[in-house]
Amino acid sequence: MVGIINYGAGNIFSLTAALNRLGIAYGMVNDGQDFEQFDRYIIPGVGHAGAAMHKLEQTGLVPKIKALNKPALGICVGMQLLTSHSEEGDAKLLEIFPINTLRFANSTEYKVPHTGWNQVYPEKENELFKDIPAGSHFYFVHSYFIEYNIAYTLSSATYNTKFSASIMRDNFYGVQFHPEKSGAYGEILLTNFSKL
Repeated sequence: MVGIINYGAGNIFSLTAALNRLGIAYGMVNDGQDFEQFDRYIIPGVGHAGAAMHKLEQTGLVPKIKALNKPALGICVGMQLLTSHSEEGDAKLLEIFPINTLRFANSTEYKVPHTGWNQVYPEKENELFKDIPAGSHFYFVHSYFIEYNIAYTLSSATYNTKFSASIMRDNFYGVQFHPEKSGAYGEILLTNFSKL
């Protein structure tokens, strides 16, 4: 069963609607004791990474998250929280991945935020992307991106620069796109996560 880490900075409704459609059982992690009920976790997130980290720290859940040894998936800002530092709010984050979250450079050709469908290309074989063809489109909404580092990049995308569309380290995964808004391939990814 999936535990959604509920810290007041996630778009819970679209995620729970997708999990309901897919028949994936889930519940909410509101405090430290709730972790025991679940065998995997999702860290959602929308908005400002610095503000999201502040809300997460206020819950007291940070030590529990950092100690997780079951599969955990950060989505969008939830993925950015897994990195060491974000230029958004000059914020220190969870430091699970020793990489940084950077701001896209604005230009006439590339508007920020990066909004809409973009192709995602695998960099490593992984069960999270099972049955998802290389170059499949996923839905993105973000002004900040995870710097590309082959050690942690699971898949990449390009928007004026190549960046990590998804990352992995041990039991921690992150996706910059919104699988719950990415149609059939997003649903396959959520289903794959539920079986990791």
